[in-house]
Amino acid sequence: MSLTAGSRPEGTRLPAAVDEPRAAVAAATVKESARRRAGKAGRAGKAGKVPLRVRWRRDRALILMTAPVIVLLVIFNYVPLLGNVVAFQDYDPYAAGNGITAIFHSPWVGVEQFARMLDDPLFWSATKNTIVLFVLQLVLFFPVPIALALVINSVIRPRVRAVAQAIMYLPHFFSWVLVVTVFQQILGGAGIIAQTLEEHGWSGFDLMTDADLFKYLVTAQAVWKDAGWGIIVFLAALSAVSTDLYEAAAMDGAGRWRRMWHVTLPALRPVIALLLVLRVGDALSVGFEQFLLQRYAVGAGASEVLDTYVWNIGIQNGDFSYAAAVGLAKGLIGVCLVLGANKFAHLLGEQGVYKK
Repeated sequence: MSLTAGSRPEGTRLPAAVDEPRAAVAAATVKESARRRAGKAGRAGKAGKVPLRVRWRRDRALILMTAPVIVLLVIFNYVPLLGNVVAFQDYDPYAAGNGITAIFHSPWVGVEQFARMLDDPLFWSATKNTIVLFVLQLVLFFPVPIALALVINSVIRPRVRAVAQAIMYLPHFFSWVLVVTVFQQILGGAGIIAQTLEEHGWSGFDLMTDADLFKYLVTAQAVWKDAGWGIIVFLAALSAVSTDLYEAAAMDGAGRWRRMWHVTLPALRPVIALLLVLRVGDALSVGFEQFLLQRYAVGAGASEVLDTYVWNIGIQNGDFSYAAAVGLAKGLIGVCLVLGANKFAHLLGEQGVYKK
C-alpha cells in the first residue's frame, strides 16, 4: 500500500526523537498563552484604576459629609496629644502670655512626675478602686446585654419586640445627673422605699451614702442606663444568622436551649470577643461624671477612680504636670491591655480588633 508524503498509517507512533520537539513546542505555546493572559490581566487592572479626580467627583457628597467629623476628631482627639509633653515638665501656665507658649518656657524634669506618681498612696488607692469596679462591671454588667439580646431575639411578635427595645434603649439617653437623681428618689434616705418602710414602722435605709455598697450601686446604675443600648450590636449579629441553621437543628431534635447553645452563641462569639477586648482595653476608664456626682455622698475613699483623681489634681489643685503624667500612664497601660487581650483572642481562634 502506497503512502503519500508526510502521512502515516493510523495507529502507528512516530519515534521518540520526533515526538520530543513537538512536546517542547506545545509546552512553549502554553507558557506563551499564560504570559499573554497575565499581561492582559495586569493591563486590565491598571485600566480599572479610577483616577483621583474621578473618585472625588463620584464620592464628593460622602467626603463632604465625613469632613466635619474628621476635623473634630483631629482637633479634639489628636491635637491634645501634643500636650502630653507637660508630663515631663514642671509646667507653669503663667510662665508666658498664654498656656500654649508657657510649654516652651517651663523647665524639664524628665520622669520626676512619674516617680512621684509611684510614691503617691492616693494614686494607688484610686487605682485599686478602678480595678475593683472594672472587675465587678465585667462580671455583672458585660453579660447583661448578651442576655437581653437573646431574650429579645426569642420574641416572635415584631410589635412586642419593638416596644421592648424602646423601653430598654430609653435610659441610655438620660444624663448621669438624671440617673443619679432617679436612684436617689428610690434608694436614698428620703426615697420611696425608705419612706414606705418608715410609714409601716420599719427603720429606713440610705443606700446612696453607704460606702461599702457603693461599687454595687454604680454597677446597677450602669446596667440600668447602658445595658439596653449595648444589645444593638448583638442583635445585629443575630440578624445575620441564617434561619436554616435553626431549622436544621430543630429537625435533628435540638430543643430551644440546645439551639441557643449550638447556633446562637457561636454566632455571637466573634462579637463577644471583640467587645471584650475593647472593654479590657478600657479597664482603667470606668467613668467620670457618675463618680464625681456621688463623691461627696460616700467620700473619696470609695468613689475616687483614676479619672476623678486626674480631674482633682489637675483642675482643682492646678498640678497640671502630675495630672498629665497620670493620664499618660493610664493611656499607655490601656494600649498594652488592648494588645494583650487581642493576642489572647488570637490564641482562642478569634479575630479580635485586628487580624494576625
